[in-house]
Amino acid sequence: MARPREFDEDAVLDAATVQFWSRGYEATSVRDLAAAMGLTSASLYNAFGDKRALYERALERYVERGFRERVQRLEHQAAPRDAIVMFFDEIIRLSVNDPHRKGCLIVNSAMELAPHDKQFQRALNRMLKDIEGFFARCVTAGQEDGAISLDIDAADIAKSLLASLIGLRVLARVNPKRELLEGALRPVLAMLDAKPKATHATRARRKS
Repeated sequence: MARPREFDEDAVLDAATVQFWSRGYEATSVRDLAAAMGLTSASLYNAFGDKRALYERALERYVERGFRERVQRLEHQAAPRDAIVMFFDEIIRLSVNDPHRKGCLIVNSAMELAPHDKQFQRALNRMLKDIEGFFARCVTAGQEDGAISLDIDAADIAKSLLASLIGLRVLARVNPKRELLEGALRPVLAMLDAKPKATHATRARRKS
């Protein structure tokens, strides 16, 4: 019979996430992780496997507690266009209020690991597709209710919003100034604005 774990798994995964998020994958050693998690190296390996497996667990936890929680909340509480604006408002607030300029763990991973790790590249692509999917759902619903312009294809707007999100997160690691980030985002959000000419008849013609 397996012995029960003598540690709080949520707490130690949170500690590992902080280490990877602050220092990156390559610069974080197993010794660093074990010290931060309050485990011996042997216990770490027994519980989570190697450093790569632990990193994947930490990243998935980051996505679940950050992006997925935010998306679920916004899609249930806000109108489609408002959900997009509120999403970016929260990202800018997080970036500005982060004294250590850690950025986004997803974006950091994409820059550090994806270029030379095909398996990890596939995993990150799925995460980025999830983010793009959130934007696509909001844009499509916003176009249907008349709050978002029909002048640009919903899929193209979603891709542009994804690119803007990644760019903002990288920019914030260098210069996390609210006026800079909001200024960079403003023209992107402007493309969402519904035009008066986009009447129901116009939308019907474009869909036909």
